[in-house]
Amino acid sequence: MTEHPTSHEGRQPLAARSQERARPRQEAAAGLPSDVPAQPGGPAAPAAPDASGQPTGPDSPGGTGGRPGTPAGANHPGSAAGGTGRPAGSGSGGSGHPGAPGAVAVAVSPQPPGGGARGGDGSARREGDRLRFVGAATRRIARGIDLDEIVLGLCRATVPTFSDEILVYLRDPLPVGDERPVAPFVLRLRRTDRLRLSDLEGEELVLVPDPDPTPAAELCEVRNGGALAEVLRGVRPVFGDSAAAKAALAELLGPEHPLPGGLRAVLAPLRGRRRVIGAAVFLRRPERAGFEPNDLLVAAQLATHTALGIDKAVLYGREAYIADELQRTMLPDSLPQPTGVKLASRYLPAAETARVGGDWYDAIPLPGSRVALVVGDVMGHSMTSAAIMGQLRTTAQTLAGLDLPPQEVLHHLDEQAQRLGENRMATCMYAVYDPVSHRITVANAGHPPPILLHLGGRAEVLRVPPGAPIGVGGVDFEAVELDAPAGATLLLYTDGLVESRLRDVWTGIEQLRERLAATAQLTGPDHSPPLEALCDDVLDMLGPGDRDDDIALLAARFDGIAPSDVAYWFLEPEDAAPGRARRLARRALARWDLEELTDSVELLISEVVTNAVRYAERPVTLRLLRTDVLRCEVGDDSPQLPRQRRARDTDEGGRGLFLVNRLARRWGATRLSGGKVVWFELATRT
Repeated sequence: MTEHPTSHEGRQPLAARSQERARPRQEAAAGLPSDVPAQPGGPAAPAAPDASGQPTGPDSPGGTGGRPGTPAGANHPGSAAGGTGRPAGSGSGGSGHPGAPGAVAVAVSPQPPGGGARGGDGSARREGDRLRFVGAATRRIARGIDLDEIVLGLCRATVPTFSDEILVYLRDPLPVGDERPVAPFVLRLRRTDRLRLSDLEGEELVLVPDPDPTPAAELCEVRNGGALAEVLRGVRPVFGDSAAAKAALAELLGPEHPLPGGLRAVLAPLRGRRRVIGAAVFLRRPERAGFEPNDLLVAAQLATHTALGIDKAVLYGREAYIADELQRTMLPDSLPQPTGVKLASRYLPAAETARVGGDWYDAIPLPGSRVALVVGDVMGHSMTSAAIMGQLRTTAQTLAGLDLPPQEVLHHLDEQAQRLGENRMATCMYAVYDPVSHRITVANAGHPPPILLHLGGRAEVLRVPPGAPIGVGGVDFEAVELDAPAGATLLLYTDGLVESRLRDVWTGIEQLRERLAATAQLTGPDHSPPLEALCDDVLDMLGPGDRDDDIALLAARFDGIAPSDVAYWFLEPEDAAPGRARRLARRALARWDLEELTDSVELLISEVVTNAVRYAERPVTLRLLRTDVLRCEVGDDSPQLPRQRRARDTDEGGRGLFLVNRLARRWGATRLSGGKVVWFELATRT
């Protein structure tokens, strides 16, 4: 079907102006829609050829003026540009509620009154106009992705081309998929659009927002067996002057908002795939020709495309919500606060088209006041990637609880990824920080290298073996041990932070290093930048085209534990061990000016060491750590973890852990590869 050269998406050009008008004014109006009522007396312009060389004047095929049965000014479907009545980017006559401004005025030229189409081709031309209008309008509706865009597309496509005003009601809440809709059936006014005409310099007409659209109720409860329920159940659009439609409109608009006299209306139910989800009301002013029977078919097409689009938008929104929740629930709600290190993290989803990814981070406390720092990235963007991420994160937490070396953790993660299926690949960085020795052990599986920001402001990219991604199989992972000086900050991140379509990964890493160094310079050489502010500043380096992938960021500030705050002993597994442990602890507390804790510490150490000596075959370790709390750790070579139980009155033992649980601030037991560690903490300040 040939379109006019100035048309857009099946639009028709303006009807030609009178020959007496100046040529520049004709060219200025070229390409604008002829969708407003004309003022009488304007002569018809000469026919202009369309793309096929045929004339497009009032009496030519595809013309817009002078057809029998069409409203004055060619306000007929198919005569407007793209069914919008305004150029692309113009505003709307409403913004979701009656009377809302927002449209940009669009100048259009007056049209001559209808001169009538000659012969029997008028009906065919009108049907062709309707088809072109429906095609352009449905394309505009289909461009919408979310709910508001689809409803806005319907309003822009129909006002003022097909109707002078539109009211769109949607079910509240909208049912999703196969879920059973809630009762009662309530419709909420989602949007209303209306454009009116105003004089400009006495020669041209301007489409502007009408500040006083037809009043209507914001909410309408559809009564079972009522007139509105019957019309909605029938699904087909109906004229507003029928008895059933009058009663239905009165119920929909509310008794306090009667339809003004002279307005012609079409009430079109919006039916999705399984149920009615709303209604659209098309209105025309008295000075415009009324709706024809064929206009009901147009309204039905618009309503069907809109309802199906809304159904898909709601389903897409629910799927995106579920995927986003799945991703976020698999990430830690909060980070632990282990001794000797401060932690901060950030997670940013990707762009709207790929919100779901497989990036994760974690901080896992380990025995001996150590902490495992983990950042990983599952390849791909889908709910499957998020699910695999959750499985790998759970596996990493379990392996960390066994206190395996970092390279062994990555090896077992690699095996787990292969068990999950083919092409289940991920990159991962696993680091263990020891605040007592001020050392960090790092193993890498194809992940971008971490960056260490020193206290003086120097930022360096750590040299760690790159390794192969998890899931490749048959590769060895290597761990390196590096210094972690007090005051330094370790930054672990995923490739979404440093790689995009605009830059390669190594360029991004260098930019990140420079950004960290510049930030550290602002705080001076003797102070580390605040951790939370540092994370925000790192994310600020992202540009508009840098959000191709989701981003996980984990920052660790190493405070460490001073050697003077650590006491460590070996105890032979003999009966005298508990007494010796009490004496050693008493001396350490006196040295730290914590004599007020002596009684509690001696009692708890005696119980824990006694239990360790009972099962140990090799020397028992005893360590005291003084930070903001006093932490006591007792290790032995027995893998059996102690369990608290309620002792009977006749039992001689079984009350040691009961005392620990009552007197200690916190306590726990962790199984190691060569035994276990039982620890407890006491507050140093009351």
